[in-house]
Amino acid sequence: MASNGTFSKNTEQNDEPTASSSTNSPRSSTSRPQHQPFVIPNEGTYLKPAAKQAYFSDEKVLIPQADQTSFSFRKLWAFTGPGFLMSIAYLDPGNIESDLQSGAAAKYQILWVLLWATVLGLLMQRLAARLGVVTGLHLAEMCYRQYRRFPRVILWIMIEIAIIGSDMQEVIGTAIAIYLLSNKIVPLWGGVLITIVDTFTFLFLDKYGLRKLEFFFGLLISIMAITFGYEYIVSAPSQVEVLEGMFVPWCKDCNENVLLQAVGIVGAVIMPHNLYLHSALVKSRDIDRRQPKKVSEANFYFFIEASVALFVSLIINLFVVAVFAHGMYGKTNQDVLDVCVNKTMYDDAKASFTDAHNNTDLIDADIYKGGLFLGCTFGAMAMYIWGVGILAAGQSSTMTGTYAGQFSMEGFLNLQWPRWRRVLFTRLIAIIPTFCLAFFTRMEDLTHLNDILNAVMSLQLPFAAIPTIAFTSCVAIMGEFVNGVTNKVISILLTIVVITVNIYFVVVQVETAALEGGLLGLVCIVGVLYLLFNLYLVIHMIAFMGNQRFMNNRWIQRFVLPSQNSFAIKNANSSYAR
Repeated sequence: MASNGTFSKNTEQNDEPTASSSTNSPRSSTSRPQHQPFVIPNEGTYLKPAAKQAYFSDEKVLIPQADQTSFSFRKLWAFTGPGFLMSIAYLDPGNIESDLQSGAAAKYQILWVLLWATVLGLLMQRLAARLGVVTGLHLAEMCYRQYRRFPRVILWIMIEIAIIGSDMQEVIGTAIAIYLLSNKIVPLWGGVLITIVDTFTFLFLDKYGLRKLEFFFGLLISIMAITFGYEYIVSAPSQVEVLEGMFVPWCKDCNENVLLQAVGIVGAVIMPHNLYLHSALVKSRDIDRRQPKKVSEANFYFFIEASVALFVSLIINLFVVAVFAHGMYGKTNQDVLDVCVNKTMYDDAKASFTDAHNNTDLIDADIYKGGLFLGCTFGAMAMYIWGVGILAAGQSSTMTGTYAGQFSMEGFLNLQWPRWRRVLFTRLIAIIPTFCLAFFTRMEDLTHLNDILNAVMSLQLPFAAIPTIAFTSCVAIMGEFVNGVTNKVISILLTIVVITVNIYFVVVQVETAALEGGLLGLVCIVGVLYLLFNLYLVIHMIAFMGNQRFMNNRWIQRFVLPSQNSFAIKNANSSYAR
């Protein structure tokens, strides 16, 4: 392996040790035929002979061998990339719309929710990244090895739904941005169709190398920071109120709508498929997992990089919340129309800022209205800069969604598709309903679809959080974490909080829809099945954590634990950590 290059060939798949079942298996031979040799799982285990994984599986970024034991910026630079790609999910058009809606509804009062939701997201991403670093397997690959076929397929379908829902939000955001930037020359349905072409265009970038692709994503994040930062400077919100809203966890005179916005922030920030994505992205670095010092070093630098990346995303989200908290809070539709008089976008504003009560209702904010508001208040340039920021958010999140889908399919199904086929599959499913809405309905129907999609993706969160907790717990047991028990308890509590908050958000959305009759009955049946499947995952998690009562239960052994040794990965971790 050359030490002066940027990439190295991946030679880890075929050099892992093997051991006999009599020395390594913690369970009896009933879980596996006695004559079958025990093989420690690694990247190649259970994969098809000619399989090749996505995301530069044969080229990895080399980590410089610095002599000093102190902090090294050279090493941090080598590890920089996966966290910023992951952080783009915190800046997709769905998040941006959630930001501006919370600012318009509650001013600065729930900025602290954004702060702590980002911190919570960082903790969950930390677990996902450590799983990939320590085991060499990303979350979907672990699911393939540790769940039985039927629940594994259900998990894959749920994650695909989350990816498709996120992709629909990206299509909507990109189409609205193109509509604004083209001065309505390109209709919404035309913008939706353009997203098919531009996705394939950006996919060609990964042909030029991993570091160049990561640099391009960094450029898109910089564009978002500059554009939304410009809006923040121009609008000039009160810095004292911004800081107070950020660090004082209180919301005076907040109604149910504000509470829903706060819950929506949490649901929009923590994306289920992002945990699968991050656990796979860290595999792009050349780490010798048989050396515990190298593993600990990688975890340390990946955590710093993810912290910096999510801090940048927090600042960008803060810009958006503050801009619309300062300008839209407490304003009616008529207030905006009064400002728009004699402006070029007045006719568009008149068609958008309207209600059934003589324009006296408070503004129902969305991405498109946000652009019109900025154009009326600060000039056309502010509207176009807003459009550029939304376009950057849509394009970057489209790319990361594509990778998440690729990892999910390869991991859950052990199926390798060409990336263009994978993109076409996901994008067509997302575009068909979005195109129909854009062609046959109004702008408001497109933007309101975001609320439904946020609720749908919130439902998928347990299908990422529970497996993450289960599989990282075995890493904690093997001593990779400083205190395994503490990490498990904290992780479980955080997951319970996130899942509870998101389920509340979904329940409110169902109540708002005022479903009746057979449709309500169908929702109830699906809800019961949903809870039962979550219970199945929780039982598997408890058994996987080493609970002897669950491990020895014959029904759990027969229907929950996989046919191969459930704890084989622990032995693998042990060999890596020695």
